[in-house]
Amino acid sequence: MRSSMKQNIKNLLFSELEEYFLKKYRQKFRAKQVFKWLSLGVTSFEEMTDISKKMAEELSEDFYISNLKVVKKEVSKDGTVKFLYELGDGNTIESVLMDYKHGYSICISTQVGCNMGCTFCASTVGGKVRDLEAGEILDQVLFTAKGEGKRISNIVLMGIGEPLDNYENVLRFLKNVNDEHGINIGYRHISLSTCGLVPGINRLAEENIPLTLSVSLHAPNDTIRNQTMPVSKKYPYGELLKAVKQYVKKTGRRVSFEYTLIKDVNDKPEHAKELIGHLKGMLCHVNLIPVNPARGSMSPSEKKRIAEFQQMLVSGGLNATVRRTLGTDINAACGQLRRAETKRKEGELI
Repeated sequence: MRSSMKQNIKNLLFSELEEYFLKKYRQKFRAKQVFKWLSLGVTSFEEMTDISKKMAEELSEDFYISNLKVVKKEVSKDGTVKFLYELGDGNTIESVLMDYKHGYSICISTQVGCNMGCTFCASTVGGKVRDLEAGEILDQVLFTAKGEGKRISNIVLMGIGEPLDNYENVLRFLKNVNDEHGINIGYRHISLSTCGLVPGINRLAEENIPLTLSVSLHAPNDTIRNQTMPVSKKYPYGELLKAVKQYVKKTGRRVSFEYTLIKDVNDKPEHAKELIGHLKGMLCHVNLIPVNPARGSMSPSEKKRIAEFQQMLVSGGLNATVRRTLGTDINAACGQLRRAETKRKEGELI
């Protein structure tokens, strides 16, 4: 068991690590050495060959280095790899590694479970257990890259959890993963997805971080959105779009709207027309996604209707594409592996 007095050293920003080494050793340069080792995925201070044994021992008294254990790994025929990772406290999260022409992308989790309650997502079953620490979010990138021997060039915060519901830890993660002393992944290669937490969107707009904001819209109005996304009742459609427009104005960045197409729920021509009315003229992209039947109660739209919906949006002046579906043969949708593992553990206890 980790000591309650210790903290995960990966939660520290580089500047905080510099402050620690300056105060304790009067050796600010040590921060650069240690930060680099951490970005390589070491699991103990003894692995850091350019610091003394005494310093390694002293660091172990103040900190621990978080680690992830692979509980399950599934590989799709299209090359997509899904991991069920176990955290230090026994909880599990999911990460997905995807191979694109532009390089390897990883979809990572930001919470253990989720409280948002979206009806089409398996991640929310059972609610949120806890937030992930900044270092635990980073570990998904580090250990996936190390374990697979791949260089990850793009990150998507679209796994289990709502990133803006874990704002401080996510912000620390973003700064650390972007830091030039570590793995240095550019902000423009990072996408953050939110179900529509307006205060978080407004706050993120002030950070001056040029990442891509993806907003899970999934409906053309409050009536439909309320049925599938409880967050809409707290932050209605108009309020959400107002925040997004302010975000675009403040950052100058194009926003991506995620729109999951559910058969006979939100995929009709009148829905497309209504969506055009809301988004036309905005600096945005609409990403159409056939629903994954993770919860068993919703059916994906037919391919013909998806194509027609996309064409209507394009004809209406919107930039719209259909997301390439990856990992369908390994249940790559968020929360499915974790849900199966939770059921297995519960079965063992009965």
